[in-house]
Order: sequence, then C-alpha cells, then structure tokens
Amino acid sequence: MKKENSLNDVNTSVLFVCLGNICRSPAAEGIMRHLVRERQLDGNIEIDSAGIGPWHAGELPDRRMRSHGEAHGYDFCSRARQIRREDMARFDFIIVMDSENRHDAMALARTEAERRKIRMMTDFCRHHEGHDCVPDPYYGGDRGFELVIELLEDACEGLLDHIVKTRGPQ
Repeated sequence: MKKENSLNDVNTSVLFVCLGNICRSPAAEGIMRHLVRERQLDGNIEIDSAGIGPWHAGELPDRRMRSHGEAHGYDFCSRARQIRREDMARFDFIIVMDSENRHDAMALARTEAERRKIRMMTDFCRHHEGHDCVPDPYYGGDRGFELVIELLEDACEGLLDHIVKTRGPQ
C-alpha cells in the first residue's frame, strides 16, 4: 500500500545546526521528526542536528527547551554533537538558525554544491516572514523559547513541504 504524500524511494537527509546544539537545532530536529511521523514519511527523511561548537557534546537539550517542547507535544531528546566536515557531503540540506551559524557552516563546505545545501531556517517560514533568523533563547526567558518553537513549527512545515514538492515523485 502506498503512503499518502510519499517520497517513495527518494531518501532525503536534513541536518539542523545552531551554536551549541542544545536549544534551537534539537528543537528543530524534534519538531521535524514529529511532522514526518504525522505525514507517514518515516524512513524517507533522515533528520539530525549538530552544533558549531563542541561545548555540550553528549548532553541532552537544555531543560527549558525540553520543557517547552513537552508542553507542545514534542520530544526533544537527541544528544548534542558538533558538526563535522563530512556532514557537508552527507546531508542534502544543512539548515542553520542564524547568520553566524551560516558563516561557520560555509567555512566547512569544500565545494559550491556543499555551499548550496546551506540554508537559513527562516527561509522556509510562511507565517513569520519578518524574522531573518531563529534567535538563541539561551540567555532569555520563557517567551524566547516559545518564539523559537513558533518559528520552528512554521519553518519545519515549510521545509517539509519543500522536500515533498522538490524531491518527491515527479
């Protein structure tokens, strides 16, 4: 039986990147996994996240981000890791949260093809066009974490629609 909105045998990989891989990128990973499950695209889209720096390698996402995620029905449970040069070739989409992350990811890219994979998360927002980045909520309060989740929900839906439209059956 064929799944609705199926990508069939097309496999796509997405890496979400932020500074430390404990707030924004693991939240994007968790939200995207949730959306992929809802659309029955499990197994067709590989989803991961990483940080620019190694500071939090092996740690769970920030407890505040996990708490806000749980309140929205998400499970943010991935372990932090640092982005590696080989990720640039391995993933189809490298989705960064802000311009500094973009700059650092671009420095890892060896080819023009790898540089074209790097996109801003907010490029895929449909309802929050006024935002040019997903702000880091780490030093802020609850509203910052809620804004990040709102932006990521919007952008993840837009990204998933883009993947299905451009990489699905022709």
